[in-house]
Amino acid sequence: MRKSSAKERLVLPDPKFGDTVVTKFVNNLMLDGKKSIAFNIFYDAIDAVAGKIEEEENALEVFKKALSNVTPGVEVRSKRVGGATFQIPVPIRENRKQSMGMKWLIGYARKRNEKSMAQKLAAEIIAASKEEGAAFKKKEDTHRMAEANKAFAHFRV
Repeated sequence: MRKSSAKERLVLPDPKFGDTVVTKFVNNLMLDGKKSIAFNIFYDAIDAVAGKIEEEENALEVFKKALSNVTPGVEVRSKRVGGATFQIPVPIRENRKQSMGMKWLIGYARKRNEKSMAQKLAAEIIAASKEEGAAFKKKEDTHRMAEANKAFAHFRV
């Protein structure tokens, strides 16, 4: 490679839970640099999750479980081999897994039909923690596509 690889940036923990994963999630949720609004949306969603679930589980634990349920293990990448394009399954780096899971969770929450973004996000988090919902289906589809193209794994990118 000509250029040096990018340095990993330091992410500060969030003020309420003291967790860097929450800050990364809020950074993905944020639009137009409005970080305080994104934090308010996330905290309202966590409060809504706490209100909807049984009290033996912590709402932050439900969020982490939902995030782990939607993080993919493998993805397919396109590669041209002699005129034909093959979908080749490749394992994903740890930070890319987390990033993809967060983006899917937020993207499918935005497409839901609840009133506010906090309610949409809460509903998607609860669905993902129960292994249902659109973000979990996206992960399942990704894994299914990788499984179907397992025969082309020897072309590994």
